[in-house]
Amino acid sequence: MAKRPAEEDNQGKQAAAKTDANSVPKNVVIEEEDVEMGEFEDPYGDEFESDGEIIEINSDTEEGGDGSKAAGDIEKDDQMEGTLEESTLYLPHRSRPLGADEVLEADPSVYEMLHNVNLPWSCLTVDVMPDALGDERRGFPAAMSVLTATQAPKAKDNELIMMKLTQLAKTLVNDDEEDQNEDDEDQYEGDPVMESETIGVRDVTNRLRVSPHAAKTGEYFTATMMESGDCCIYDLSPQFKSLNSPGHIVPKNAKKPIYTVRAHGNVEGYGLDWSPTVDTGALLSGDVSGRIFLTKRTSSNWVTDNTPFTYNNQSIEDIQWSKTEKTVFATGGCDGYVRIWDTRSKKHKPSINVIASESDVNVISWSSKVDYLLASGHDDGTWGIWDLRNFQPNKEKVTPVALYNFHKAPVTSISFNPLDESIIAVGSEDNTVTLWDLAVEADDEEIKQQKHDIKEMEDIPPQLLFVHWQKDVKEVQWHKQIPGALVSTGKDGLNIWKTISV
Repeated sequence: MAKRPAEEDNQGKQAAAKTDANSVPKNVVIEEEDVEMGEFEDPYGDEFESDGEIIEINSDTEEGGDGSKAAGDIEKDDQMEGTLEESTLYLPHRSRPLGADEVLEADPSVYEMLHNVNLPWSCLTVDVMPDALGDERRGFPAAMSVLTATQAPKAKDNELIMMKLTQLAKTLVNDDEEDQNEDDEDQYEGDPVMESETIGVRDVTNRLRVSPHAAKTGEYFTATMMESGDCCIYDLSPQFKSLNSPGHIVPKNAKKPIYTVRAHGNVEGYGLDWSPTVDTGALLSGDVSGRIFLTKRTSSNWVTDNTPFTYNNQSIEDIQWSKTEKTVFATGGCDGYVRIWDTRSKKHKPSINVIASESDVNVISWSSKVDYLLASGHDDGTWGIWDLRNFQPNKEKVTPVALYNFHKAPVTSISFNPLDESIIAVGSEDNTVTLWDLAVEADDEEIKQQKHDIKEMEDIPPQLLFVHWQKDVKEVQWHKQIPGALVSTGKDGLNIWKTISV
């Protein structure tokens, strides 16, 4: 699986607000719209609510009173014939390529919020930082903190970038005056603001994860899986405090790891996850040689069990702890298997092995709402939902609850909505992030009628809610405290967005 951009044509790219070659400034403006980002008018945002969203093309032309057509009309018909045969629903990865003078533009009417953050270099990974601003935040302008890491052309130029994003305005749409008056309290027409803290690192960060307990404990433990093979643990509490307490100075020693897992040697990896049930700190890290190491925090230090969990020498692409069982975790690997493990196993072998795909299992997600549901995304573009109650020892073939082949390139990210058990986000190398509602019934009469009326919808799964375009999508994360909000990273930076569909 290609997890890095195929070409480095963004080398040396500088953010407009960058002040020198090795830093990201504070208090800079985030662009609300970026022409190069190019979203499109999404045809699915309300397709199950209003037929008015569907564009139909009438192939009948007006005729004269005697039933004949003028010669000019016939010529126009011939010119338009090819156009009419093209899809009326534009999907960036399935419709015809854009022309030299064409760009995709976001339709603001299908987004509640849409912002683009330009960064010095592309980033492979991103995570949302828990905060103390409250849960179920639905008002605007919104605020959030995120953490990402650069993929600079020179290893020494790489950084971890912590960003505090404020004044994230609601997308402005020219509705009727009456509707505008109802939303006046949410309208903010100023510029969004970004404040940042950076930490220099010596290599590309393949994946990073922030402890889910950070807001509760006040310890912002962050793990990074490096291309060099090191797995570093930082305490970013001083940086977080600096962004939220004006005048606070970050100590120099706070920019160094508090612990480094060196058991992987010089073997890089991608699998990384903090336990959601152990608030003192329990971390799993997996590498491309198939080894998984468990690191725990003791009363005085961090300790790594030097005996790895392993099954074969195939790469561990992703790791997910169970949301309810303290000792259980799942992995997805290049051998196409999803495996279930128990840290209490003295043999350090998986308890259950299930064939999920004939290609690599690139990413997995364990539902936080329904503890027996697991999602997997694959290198052939398919993704599936699994009922863990059907998993049994010595039974490798299990039928998934659902399996979709909508994407036409490898799936690079998959994530259950932490606040809605039926919603899932899927990112793909086909430059799209799709949102799905698994609760939608395939035999709905309205859906059947739409598919009958518009042939382009025949192969579109009824569970598809939304398609968001972003170049070279690498990772997508839900914000657990802002319902429906997502952060995605790609070639051109970060997208902060929220649709009207979720």
